[in-house]
Amino acid sequence: MARPGRAYWKGFLRLSLVTIAVEVYNAIDTAADISFNQIHKPTGKRVNYVKTVPGVGPVESKDIVKGYAIDKDTYVTLETEELEGIRLETKKTIDLNEFVDRKEIDPRYFERPYYIVPADEYAAEGYLVIREALREMDKVGIGQVTMAGREYLVAVAPLGKGLGMEILRYANEIRSAETYFNDLPNLKIDQEMVALATELINRKAAGFEPQKYRNHYAEALQELVKEKAKGKKIVTAEEPEPVRGTVINLMDALRKSVQSGGKAPATNPSDKPAAGAKRKTGGRRG
Repeated sequence: MARPGRAYWKGFLRLSLVTIAVEVYNAIDTAADISFNQIHKPTGKRVNYVKTVPGVGPVESKDIVKGYAIDKDTYVTLETEELEGIRLETKKTIDLNEFVDRKEIDPRYFERPYYIVPADEYAAEGYLVIREALREMDKVGIGQVTMAGREYLVAVAPLGKGLGMEILRYANEIRSAETYFNDLPNLKIDQEMVALATELINRKAAGFEPQKYRNHYAEALQELVKEKAKGKKIVTAEEPEPVRGTVINLMDALRKSVQSGGKAPATNPSDKPAAGAKRKTGGRRG
């Protein structure tokens, strides 16, 4: 069965003396991303970008190399051959040298998912053995891999019938939470309110089913583009501001939430803008 897309990385997955050939595929469908082009409004044509050097003007791509700043306006330039010459075993091998419980990994470290598959029929047995061992022990293998000129920290774990790989952020890439939470007040929390909030959470507890959720912004954007392409005038109404609770009525709000079964109250019709209210317009008149 042909796999969609091209392999992002090819090499070996190694567990001690067991080495198997694998291929890594991006688990993200980048086609689902919303992207815009910059357009010159008077002509409707796409804006192009020209690489320039101060005092020189436009330059050709063949004359551009990578540079690392060591001081203001001072760079060490590096040729492609020099970068490729850096010897890293992780260029060809994902070495699983440590195993941890997945729950031990702070969610902030997870960055991007990939699929690992055996490169051929000869690699399948070793691949499945590693998958089953990780599954039975409920462990995640930690290793490193070099892709696209950068060495990444990765976590390898069972995923369905195969193995998934998550790019992990390094510790120095994570900002300290204390920087943001130090100013939180040290309040004595009413345990009755905690109990009510706990009951609400329990009522809404469910298995994670991402397919239930839609990207409302993407859908609205696609509809907007469709309507503008027809030459229609776009009219939008002011959105009502959500009602904010206060510390004074927090207990009351929690009680009412529990009594209503955890359902959000219906929007008050009086909060909606009058029919025909306009906020802004765009497009051509149809």
